[in-house]
Amino acid sequence: MTDIQEALNERILIIDGAMGTMIQQYKLEEKDYRGTQFANWHLDVKGNNDLLSITQPQIIEAIHTKYIEAGADIIETNTFSSTSIAQADYAMEALAYELNVAAAKCAREAVRLSGKKAWVAGAIGPLNKTLSLSPDVNNPGFRAVTFDEVADAYTEQIRGLVDGGVDILLIETIFDTLNAKAAIFAIKNFFRKAGRPELPIMISGTITDASGRTLSGQTLEAFYTSVMHAKPLSIGLNCALGASEMRSHIEELSSIAACYVSAYPNAGLPNAFGEYDEQPHETAHIIADWAKSGWLNIVGGCCGTTPDHINHIAQEVANYPPRKLPVVENIVV
Repeated sequence: MTDIQEALNERILIIDGAMGTMIQQYKLEEKDYRGTQFANWHLDVKGNNDLLSITQPQIIEAIHTKYIEAGADIIETNTFSSTSIAQADYAMEALAYELNVAAAKCAREAVRLSGKKAWVAGAIGPLNKTLSLSPDVNNPGFRAVTFDEVADAYTEQIRGLVDGGVDILLIETIFDTLNAKAAIFAIKNFFRKAGRPELPIMISGTITDASGRTLSGQTLEAFYTSVMHAKPLSIGLNCALGASEMRSHIEELSSIAACYVSAYPNAGLPNAFGEYDEQPHETAHIIADWAKSGWLNIVGGCCGTTPDHINHIAQEVANYPPRKLPVVENIVV
């Protein structure tokens, strides 16, 4: 924790860009996803990008390496869907722990081979089931999963990430704060039971549209208030919006957060084909204004961004000092 805090006090740190966007460039087929280990799997697995940490580790390592070379100080593991709940779509629930260990090792190996200083953040995604919303429009009270089931799934993921050697745990792309609370609970409980110091926690939410709210209905300030008990290293926003659309929300967050602030927007908004057209220099130019305004501590990219985007962003924000943490008075209740 002290190590990364010192760096954050000195400069704006760079987090990497999209993993899925880079994987798409390899144009992998079903057999590539299966590898030899899952050659006879009874379901199609193409699209299960997390599986590539096991079947095509050289590809995942290569992507991490490109981001490190582009200037990333923090790289995220390829574990966005590496929980038993998310992997149920492929009947691969039993692989959850192995997926996380393998992904963490891919990232660690990329850092080692680069010879550069970089932190590995264990990516903990939002799940494909939500605790706050019913999947049945005719039964608003129905939930497809329980809090304990979500916490248990996250605990297994956390154990794999920690055993694989991550430096940070990143709860990201949060659209349902109750899911995030289950992840926070799982982290705290895991380290308490293990009797070891917690790893730093990064938290990143998602504002889904112009309303300025998460999908489960919280304002940005409400979201922040809901998770601040975790005492995160940083809190921020990612995904859903491009940098232009995210600007006002980052400004607001920088004014209320008692911890470091992160942001990794998409490369603009998707076009009619679901592709992202915003060029690296365009994204970087917008983000440079945030840095100039003193709103940032950690910045990078989400959907549609590439090492080129990260390189341009790193060059732009290098000219500006990091956001200073506010002085928070101790309040006795």
